[in-house]
Amino acid sequence: MAMLTIRNLPDEVHRALRMRAAQHGRSTEAEVRALLEEAVKPQGRLKLGSRLADIGRKIKLTNEEVALIHQRDKSAPRLVDLE
Repeated sequence: MAMLTIRNLPDEVHRALRMRAAQHGRSTEAEVRALLEEAVKPQGRLKLGSRLADIGRKIKLTNEEVALIHQRDKSAPRLVDLE
């Protein structure tokens, strides 16, 4: 797992982190990890299935068309030549 060193952290920021960590019942290090994770997590990210369902509703797919989409190809996989 990666390590991160933060230099020149102002004392008031460090104090605020310690207080926030105590409020959440965790160490300062765990609090910083939680803050960083929350900061970089994508907001409002849709999953592919949700997006495809939205598209289907928008173009008004019929029940028969939806049934066709759910059919799976049961044929044996084929090798792909990448050369």
